[in-house]
Amino acid sequence: MLSNSHHHVDPANDAKRTYLESLIREDFERCHPGETLDDVKRRAPFSKEDKGLLRDWMAVAATRAAAEQAALPARLAA
Repeated sequence: MLSNSHHHVDPANDAKRTYLESLIREDFERCHPGETLDDVKRRAPFSKEDKGLLRDWMAVAATRAAAEQAALPARLAA
């Protein structure tokens, strides 16, 4: 996924952020052995690399959340 420094996910509240993080946590830790999502979140304010990494993973989370939301009406109609 290409990143764009002007496009970022800014969850409305902590509950939304927690939900989005839950969608990517397992995959993140599989792709980055020895690191956790919390490690990157802690370093992001001080590291442009970690800030970009977190931004990209949160974009993945937002995409997954949108896909789940789009599938929800189909499940209700069935």
